[in-house]
Amino acid sequence: MSLNRRDFAKQSAVAGAGLALTGAVGALATAPQALAAEEPQAHGDGDRDGQGHGHGHHRLGYGELVPDPDGLLALPEGFTYRVITHSGVTRLESGEFTPEKHDGTATFEGPRGTTYLVNNRELKGPRSKWAHPVPLAEGLVYDPAAAGGCTVVEVHRDGTVAEWVGIAGTSTNCAGGRTPWGTWLTCEENSDLAGVNGMTKDHGYVFEVDPADRRANRDPKPLKFFGRYDHEAVVIDTRRGHAYLTEDASGPNGLFFRWVPPQGFAHGRGKLAGLADDAGRLQAPKCYDAAGRFVDDLSRAPKIGTVYGVDWVDVPDRDARTTPVRRQFGPGEVTRGRKLEGMWWADGGAYIVSSYAREESPGTPHDGQVWFYDPKRRTLTLKVLLGVNAAPDQDGAYDGPDNITVSPYGGLVIAEDGKGVQHLFGATESGRTYPIARNDLNDSEFAGVVFSPDGDTLYACIQNPGIMLAITGPWRRQPRR
Repeated sequence: MSLNRRDFAKQSAVAGAGLALTGAVGALATAPQALAAEEPQAHGDGDRDGQGHGHGHHRLGYGELVPDPDGLLALPEGFTYRVITHSGVTRLESGEFTPEKHDGTATFEGPRGTTYLVNNRELKGPRSKWAHPVPLAEGLVYDPAAAGGCTVVEVHRDGTVAEWVGIAGTSTNCAGGRTPWGTWLTCEENSDLAGVNGMTKDHGYVFEVDPADRRANRDPKPLKFFGRYDHEAVVIDTRRGHAYLTEDASGPNGLFFRWVPPQGFAHGRGKLAGLADDAGRLQAPKCYDAAGRFVDDLSRAPKIGTVYGVDWVDVPDRDARTTPVRRQFGPGEVTRGRKLEGMWWADGGAYIVSSYAREESPGTPHDGQVWFYDPKRRTLTLKVLLGVNAAPDQDGAYDGPDNITVSPYGGLVIAEDGKGVQHLFGATESGRTYPIARNDLNDSEFAGVVFSPDGDTLYACIQNPGIMLAITGPWRRQPRR
C-alpha cells in the first residue's frame, strides 16, 4: 500500500508538530554548524572540548583531539590507533601490494575471535591508470580491464592480519552495504558501458561478496535487478526484505531507490545471484510535505524535523542503456537529492546521507543532511542539517558527510568528505556533534567507518593513499540530549 498525498496530508494534520519526533529513533536535531545555529559554524557551539560546556550536566564526546606526533591520526587522549592495511606497504596473501583508494567497509564476526572486513576500492577507469589496482585474482574477475573491486581483511585475535581479493575487475567501488545474512553488497559508482574508457563489459551494478566463503565469490555476477547507475550505498530492510539504494549523481540530481523483491522470494546466502535480471520492482521516491505539496528535491527541507511522506514510482528502464535512470523521469514525477551517499540500517529504517547542496541547490543550501526513512510510516525525516561551512580549512566545523554508521554507544558516527580539514565525528540524537578523529596526514576524505562486531574497535579508512585504521579507547555511552 502506498502513501499518497491525501493520506500524508491527513496524517500530518492529525499529528501536527509531534510527527517529526515520534517513533523509536527520536530526532537528531541541529548540529553546531547547522542552519539554525546562531553562531557562525566555524566557531562551533562551545562544546568542542568534549566537556559539555553550555549543555547541562552530561559530558559529550571524548575530549579535545591530540595532534599525532607521527602525523597520521589525531585522537582524544586515551585513544590509540594502529594501521591494518596500507596501500603500497602491506601485502595481500598472494604477494601483491594492498590496493589503493580505500572506501566503504563492513565488519563480520569470524571464527575463533577473528573479524572479517570487506573493503571497497574506488578505482575508476583502466588498470594502467593506477599504481596499485585490485589484482586480477583467478576466478574472481568481472571485467579484466577495470581497476576496482574489494578485498577481504581478516584480523586475528592476536593482532595479525591477512588480506585477499574478494572481487576484481569492477569499477569505482565506492560504498555498499552489509546484508543480514552475512555478505557484502559492493556498489559501482560508475556506469560506463563496454567500449567506454577501455571497459570490456558494462558497469554500474551491484555485486555480492561473501567474506567467509571464497568459493562463493567465483564467477562474479552483476545483480542487474538493482539497476544500472552510479551506485553509492545499499541496505536491506531486515523485516520486509526490500533493498534501499542511493545514487551519487548530478545533472539532474540522483535518486534514492527501493527494490521490492519478487513475491515469495526468501533472502539468504547466494539467493540474489539466482534471480532474473528484471526480478522485482525498482522504484524511485515521490515526496510530499505536510500540506500535501510535491517536493522536487530534498534540499527543500528548511529545518531539522522536517517530515515528508513518500510514495514510490516504478523505474521504466532499470538497465538504462540509452537513458540514465535519473533522466527517465520528468518534472513533478520524482524527488531528487544532491550527492546521496552513505546509508545504514538501524532502528527499523534507513539513515541516508545527502553530502551537500550549495549554489546548485533548488532549496536550502547546506553542507550535509542525514535523513531517516521509516518504511512502516513511509516517511523521510530530516535528522541532521549542516550549514554551509564558510571556513573549511579551519579545524572546528564539519561538512560533506559521506559514509555513516550507527554507534553501539548512541547516535551516529560520520566520515567527513568535504573541503579542508577532514574528521570522523559523532552526532547525538539531539544533534550535538563532537570530534572523534582528525586526518593529520593530508586532506583526503575518511571512508569505511564501522565498528567491530563486539563494539570495541572503530575501523575507518583514509582514502588516499589508502590506509585502514583500527581505533580503540575508552568508548562510552553518549548522552542523547
